[in-house]
Amino acid sequence: MTPQEFYGAAYAQLCAAEQQLTELIGCCPIARDSGAGESAVLYCSSRIKTPESMMGKLKKNGLPPTGRAAMEYMHDAVGVRAVCAFTDDVYRVAAWLVAQPDLRKETVKDYIASPKPNGYRSYHLIVSLTAGPGAGVCAEIQLRTIAADFWAALEHQMKYKHTVHHEQLIRDELKRCADEIASVDLSMQTIRELLAQEF
Repeated sequence: MTPQEFYGAAYAQLCAAEQQLTELIGCCPIARDSGAGESAVLYCSSRIKTPESMMGKLKKNGLPPTGRAAMEYMHDAVGVRAVCAFTDDVYRVAAWLVAQPDLRKETVKDYIASPKPNGYRSYHLIVSLTAGPGAGVCAEIQLRTIAADFWAALEHQMKYKHTVHHEQLIRDELKRCADEIASVDLSMQTIRELLAQEF
């Protein structure tokens, strides 16, 4: 089943919302204390949730596996991920986004301040678009550092392997790596602040 078949007439609106959000994030101001004009967002990716993935999520939540139910009850048919160099940039971008007149903040899950048990660290922002071509669509924006994005990409890749030997050992190692990456993020943030004091 294609996304067009699953989401029906709403698919064009989802595409418009995806484009509107990626363009908006592309307008985000430069990073703090940046003399060279670096953007706070290093790169951005987006997707519309596949019918298979959305149907699985709907069934898991006891909802009918239809495009209509997805639009009514789910908030992540459109997903955007913005990756920043530093943790404080993640929070700056989040604050900038919720201040935009075309967005309304619905919910926040701060997995940086409160990581998941497996070590996952990211800032999840559910927004609804209130104006523009994507008006009426809810979307999930994930904001994370480049180090946390590296960990999440590998963890996701390994999680979906069908046969996992030594599963607990792997989970423990992934958690240890996540903690080390968080420590590196903190160290890089400290170095940045020390360098900023020199100018």
